[in-house]
Amino acid sequence: MDFLTKLISLALFEDSGLGDLTSESILSRKHCGKGVIIAKESMVIAGIDVAHKVFKMLDHDFKISSSFKDGDLVKQGDIVFQIKGNLINMLKGERVALNFMQRLSGIATYTRSFVNVLKDFNVRICDTRKTIPGFRSLEKAAVRAGGAFNHRISLSDSILIKDNHIAVAKGTCGAITHQARAVDLSMKINLDEQVIA
Repeated sequence: MDFLTKLISLALFEDSGLGDLTSESILSRKHCGKGVIIAKESMVIAGIDVAHKVFKMLDHDFKISSSFKDGDLVKQGDIVFQIKGNLINMLKGERVALNFMQRLSGIATYTRSFVNVLKDFNVRICDTRKTIPGFRSLEKAAVRAGGAFNHRISLSDSILIKDNHIAVAKGTCGAITHQARAVDLSMKINLDEQVIA
């Protein structure tokens, strides 16, 4: 089972693991219909593939379509996502799919606002590892959808020397950089801006 499948399974269990009392009490198991996700405001959309997976994990027979992909700008009122199939399963997945899409679209939209402000400058906006536990790969994908770049996915991607490293190693920035370089000569070494100042 891949990581996203585990995360979605956990989210679905958290929301409807013991059932959906309302839907199951008023709808037949055979009741089918359609649903749409409509943009309530203009935004950079993200999480479409995640929402698709949420619904497909509940019911492989769902018919799902979208005219948009992550990173697209949608306008208020745009139909972002359409689904047809079993209504009970659709309602079980609705909140989970929306939660993923809203969080990821928020990140993508906020990121795009910074990218747009700095578009005329020779800079790259990069993210950090300060993500919600378990959501890192999704949140970093949302940053890319917003037009920015990922810095490090995990601690194993590169060396980043910060003030706390200098404090615990009781050394100078230069000495620590030399020691880090001895580990792997090809490894990129980053220095936190506060360390340089």
